[in-house]
Amino acid sequence: MNKNQSRLGLTVVLFAILAFFSFTEPAFAHHPTGGELPNSWLEGFLSGLGHPVIGIDHLVFVIASGLIAVGSQRGWLIPTGFILATPIGTGIHLQEIDIPFVEALIGISVLAMGILLINRRTNEESQPLVYSLVIAVGSAIAGIFHGYAYGEAVIGAEMTPILAYLAGFTLIQLLIALGSYKLAQTVTPKISSPTLPVNQLLGCGIVGMGIIFITSTF
Repeated sequence: MNKNQSRLGLTVVLFAILAFFSFTEPAFAHHPTGGELPNSWLEGFLSGLGHPVIGIDHLVFVIASGLIAVGSQRGWLIPTGFILATPIGTGIHLQEIDIPFVEALIGISVLAMGILLINRRTNEESQPLVYSLVIAVGSAIAGIFHGYAYGEAVIGAEMTPILAYLAGFTLIQLLIALGSYKLAQTVTPKISSPTLPVNQLLGCGIVGMGIIFITSTF
């Protein structure tokens, strides 16, 4: 198998995974424990670990935040802004402050990340620091919406499982973002080319998922 065939094969696999996610109903993700409240530290922690993974809309955004960070000055600010803001969103929900249309806003955030990926530069030039700062602020705002959705799973729970839940979803989001960052940093340059722009293909897939997530809220 030659190099071009390897690139094509890897891209097809990546796009197939994105296509699978695109047709996965995101709504079931908001109750990783089947709607039952966590009653202990362990239950809260495991529930926190599960929510961003089972929740396809959340998972896609976290992965995209790692992809966007590659090639940007201080790109780590982008996923970090999102991750640090999610507990704030959960706190807003626990305070019974209403954020209307939050599921649609989550879908819009996924759509926006896809558009950013499509428009990424394909050369070796690094994105400027201001780019990272602006996207980090946007990611933090999105983090509030995603965190608000996370809060639904622990409404009415005691403080100990709630704190464990926050720790769980913060940790798993960090690991996912770092994983996607390192993978994109090492693999994408090897398989991407002017005829096979991996970032743009992934961005198109993420845009498609964002549209599906938005339309599923109506």
